[in-house]
Amino acid sequence: MTAASRVRLSPRHACALVLASIGAAVAPAAFAQAKTPAQAVKPPVAQLWIDVAVHTMPGMPEMPAMPAGIGGMFGGGHGGNVFGNTRAMSPGRYADIALFTQRKPGGAEATQTVPAGSGLAPSIPLVPVKVEPRGPSATGAPREPGEYEQPKGRMLFYWGCGETVRAGQPRVLDFSKAAPAEWGSFMQGRAPRERGAVARPGHSIWPNDKDGRSFGRDALLAGEHTLSGEGVPADLKFAIGAAHDFMPALALAQAGAPADVVRLTWPAMTQARAYFINAMSGGEDATGTTEIVLWSSAEVPEFGMGLIDYASPGNIEQWLKDKVLLAPAVTQCAVPRGIFAKSQGAMLRMIAYGPELNLAHPPRPTDVKTPWEPEWAVRVRTKSTAMAMLGQQAEGGRRLGAARTGDPQAGAGVRPRPDCPPPSSGDSTAAAVGGALGGSVGSAVGGALGGLFGKKEEKKEPPLADCPQ
Repeated sequence: MTAASRVRLSPRHACALVLASIGAAVAPAAFAQAKTPAQAVKPPVAQLWIDVAVHTMPGMPEMPAMPAGIGGMFGGGHGGNVFGNTRAMSPGRYADIALFTQRKPGGAEATQTVPAGSGLAPSIPLVPVKVEPRGPSATGAPREPGEYEQPKGRMLFYWGCGETVRAGQPRVLDFSKAAPAEWGSFMQGRAPRERGAVARPGHSIWPNDKDGRSFGRDALLAGEHTLSGEGVPADLKFAIGAAHDFMPALALAQAGAPADVVRLTWPAMTQARAYFINAMSGGEDATGTTEIVLWSSAEVPEFGMGLIDYASPGNIEQWLKDKVLLAPAVTQCAVPRGIFAKSQGAMLRMIAYGPELNLAHPPRPTDVKTPWEPEWAVRVRTKSTAMAMLGQQAEGGRRLGAARTGDPQAGAGVRPRPDCPPPSSGDSTAAAVGGALGGSVGSAVGGALGGLFGKKEEKKEPPLADCPQ
């Protein structure tokens, strides 16, 4: 630098120059951090939830709701058309409807007009959930804990579609060595937050004791719906379009035996946003040692016990990115060779996640300065599920398990005699797994998981000789 080019800055000018440079650098960041004022949003006066489901057994024609006493064989479902059948897997078309209005927080008697295509026109009644009075709590000396017995056996977990088992699989949990924390981490997985129709105090529901009619195999919900009743806004009217109607039945086809590769295929479904499949088996050998085998279609280690359920659009989008769900364009998946070679019957479950409809009146203002105070909101969720024995295509009306056990009532979920004790349900985790499997497979899994935290009931009298073990 020459003497002519040197410029002497006074301390005041130098400080101003530095401050100006800093200001130029941080100004964009400061503007970026400025937050848009949040819009004031009030909950709707009335909220209506409609959960829509189609459950099928591949190879069997779609049918109306199963009659009481038979529906229980399908994944712990209820017999007949009762609230909650959208969460079970009894074959048929189902809708659970729940209404809450702030003007009648204890529950409102309401009526919903439905389209003629539903087969239930002109209307269905929504009845407040009954609140059963609680009796006095039991008193007395606490019961002594039973003798601890560490369960025997192991659980093997595989994942991913393909003909061969991938490197690093399976994950194995040894019952005899696993601590409770290991059980919890092994079974941990994703599950959607509840956002739909539930039967809780203050809600009015359908189906109910007053109306338990079933949908026919060709029933439709598309069309105009109107709600009226105590505390219900006078303008609660909305339409359901074909995109949010009952989804088609999942036409899942299988090729191959459990000891080999089982190839699964299904037709593309326009309404499907994603798919998920899992399978499980459990049994005991002559020594009483249990082996449970789990598999899922996820590309990452996620069995998905909580994923055969409704999921929000946000959940579906994220789980597709996580490679937990199969993309809507996928129409095939292979269960790797030999995973279930030693199984005594593996239960396969699949779900097609459908679109979700959210309506509100009046619509949300675009100006964030204007508060949103909706009079009503409606959420409609859709899904289609399938359940089958792995490697077996149901033929006609043959009951699941009958061919394997030779018992015409196998898997029917009905006790043959009233004096026979029901099978032990174990803890909630065991019930979830056992219920999903059903029959003898569920009993084996539930029995193993029932000792999850090292608890065993006191010794009981053995059942009668002709009661099922």
